[in-house]
Amino acid sequence: MNRRTTILTPRISTMKTPICLAIAALSLAFGCAHEHRISLGEFLESQRAAPEVPREIPPAPSFEQYLGPYLVGQGDVLQIALSGSDGLGSLGEIRARVDRNGDIQLPIVGPLKVAGMELEDVEDAISGAFSPAVFKEAICHVALASVATTNVLVSGAVLQPGLVPLRRTECDMLHAVVGAGGATELASGQATLHRVRRPGHTVTFNLTDPEELALALALDPIEDGDIIYVHPAQPNTIFVGGLVNRAGPQEYPLGTEVTVLQALAAAHGTRTDVFPKYGTLVRRGPNNKDYHVKLDLERIHTGEDPNIQLAAGDILWVPETFETKVQDFLNRNIFMRAGVSVTYNVTGIEFLNRRRMQSGRYGGSTLQDTFDPLGFLTPNTALQNVSALPPP
Repeated sequence: MNRRTTILTPRISTMKTPICLAIAALSLAFGCAHEHRISLGEFLESQRAAPEVPREIPPAPSFEQYLGPYLVGQGDVLQIALSGSDGLGSLGEIRARVDRNGDIQLPIVGPLKVAGMELEDVEDAISGAFSPAVFKEAICHVALASVATTNVLVSGAVLQPGLVPLRRTECDMLHAVVGAGGATELASGQATLHRVRRPGHTVTFNLTDPEELALALALDPIEDGDIIYVHPAQPNTIFVGGLVNRAGPQEYPLGTEVTVLQALAAAHGTRTDVFPKYGTLVRRGPNNKDYHVKLDLERIHTGEDPNIQLAAGDILWVPETFETKVQDFLNRNIFMRAGVSVTYNVTGIEFLNRRRMQSGRYGGSTLQDTFDPLGFLTPNTALQNVSALPPP
């Protein structure tokens, strides 16, 4: 009679308490080693330790000239049409260049200072110079025939990098970026001005911030040859690795805010065969210094520690510890081997354990006894009956 029995697994619970105590003791022993990471509290405090001192915004008149109407200046060429109101006299069209002193030379009346004036004011000044000395009442119209330009080099995350000509009242960082076609979608908003004639004089502003834009407009006018670099935004990529189910870089659209728990969820969580409690945040800080921050994942999960926001380029690592290595060892060598219930055929066990049967001296030997002693290859009864039928 073939009987089947089940070999039961050893009760691991009897081993659990001493194993856990051993793990705890060894963890404490190894925990005394030097910890190179800083705590989350220390990291957050370091971020607040040196708050940025707000820069004073200059008064409006210091940069209003860059946003208002065009002001005539040195190097501009004016197209002037002048005649009398009675129509009896006309000087026709006159082209006059603004010299280095800010004057234009006019027939009959001589030099006239026009630098720093709007075109309407220039018209009034010319009409006043000719009336009533030349005309009883003069009518004047002034247009810009050409303007003096300042050429600056704009590079980086702009649509049309290269030399950009700027008019006198446009010699600022904002107009330079606009003149290069504007910033691309990959721009960070940061722009740096390098003064060619003043080596080492470099300033950086976020042109998307109104206060910093005001500071940029208040700078001395940009000069020929100055360089403006528009910084591209750092790719919003976070690197997650270690004891997670799906390690690798995680890419997000620019501007997306990702927290520690969200990044772990995107990595399909931490491994379930071991129980990692801690993570490490690696963040590149000023002067290329890396911060290594110890994260208590359990406290973050329960809300006891803040679920901090990650930054582009951060590395979130769930490292192996001595405790997880012990857990992995137990999984591989104890629980996997002892934690399986196996069903055996009694006759097969007896066959393997009895020399008399192994030698073939127990009741004779058949092909099945020789090649299939455990009965694994024996077909079921229906197949045996089919195979026993005579051929058609």
